[in-house]
This record gives sequence, structure tokens and C-alpha cells, in this order.
Amino acid sequence: MEVVAHPFHPRDLVAAHPALDFVNTVTARDTPTPLDWLDGYGRLLEWAALADATDAATLKRLRKLSADSPRSAAAALARARRIREALHQVFAALIDGETAPATSLEEIDAGWKKALGRAHLIGHADRVEPALDLKCSGLELITDELVLRAIDLLRDFPKARARVCLGRQCGWLFIDTSKGGRRVWCDMATCGNVAKSQRHYARRRRGRNG
Repeated sequence: MEVVAHPFHPRDLVAAHPALDFVNTVTARDTPTPLDWLDGYGRLLEWAALADATDAATLKRLRKLSADSPRSAAAALARARRIREALHQVFAALIDGETAPATSLEEIDAGWKKALGRAHLIGHADRVEPALDLKCSGLELITDELVLRAIDLLRDFPKARARVCLGRQCGWLFIDTSKGGRRVWCDMATCGNVAKSQRHYARRRRGRNG
């Protein structure tokens, strides 16, 4: 896997769930050399801000913590990447109707237990839920939050609507929220248009050769 710099944009969030969007911080998974867009802890925070993974005040404090403790930030990023790859293996297996790899489940299980050990319960008018804070999770707050959200998705995984993008040099995962349920591209504006252009070019080429 090659690590490359990539400023995140709203168009990079197409999966309809933050855990899947996190998995999609690696692109070109259908090629021999996938591209990892998380080239530093600061980039993880950039993605987290866009994905609304936590509030702005917490992100500001995380930036300061990472600047003050670069070694700890690097370790936190390494853990985020391990969790991300384990999530990809498990989600992809579920989409393909296969049993998730045991090693990936173990990685997620360990991350989930670690996050739960740092969480505390908060009450709302209609529910009670675990919540995380900077004091307990520190630089691993974003990863802890994403693990908890991923477990919620895995509990009730929408297999009938979960997809792997058919675009070339993509491999992103997403949940098809379209009315017809026939979406095959992560985003029609990117992979969909590329595929249409390729088909159009192929038809013209066949016409000239015929």
C-alpha cells in the first residue's frame, strides 16, 4: 500500500456511513497498489472534521495534543490504520457473503473493548448510549468513536444494500440508499462517468474497426 497526500473533500464521503467512509480513506483497493490517503495524524483529523466524527472544539484540542506529542500521534494513526484495514476485511466479506477473517474480527474486537472501556453512559429522552471523551481516549478518540459506530453497523448490516464500487481503480464500499436500489458506483459523478466514457470510447473504437 502506498501512502499519498490527499486533501479531503465532501465528494470523498459517499458511503452513507462514517465507518465505511473511514474504510474508503484507502482508494484503488482493486489494484495491486492501493493508495492510503491518511499520510499523517493531521490528515486523520482533517477527515474527521469533514465526516463530523467529533465536534470542532475536540478537534482543536486533538491538533494541539498531536503537535505536543508527535510520537503518540504516530502510534494513534498506526492503530487507526489497523482498525481500518480490519473493518475493510470484515465489511467486504459480508458484502461477498463470506465469513469474516478471524484475525480481522480479533482486531476489531480488541478495539471495541478498548473503546468501551473508555466510554461512559449518557442519557437522552429516548435512549441511553455510550459516549467518549478526550480525557479517556486521548489521541485515539477518533478511532474509538469509529469502532463504536462500526459495531452498530455490523449489528444490523444492510447486506441487501451494501456494495463494492464497480469502478476501475476504486473498490470503495457504500450503502445504496437510492430508491431503486440499483446503484453500482460509489458516485455517478466520478466512477460512473468514467465507466460511461470508457464504454463510449470502446463503442466508437469498435465502429471504426468494423
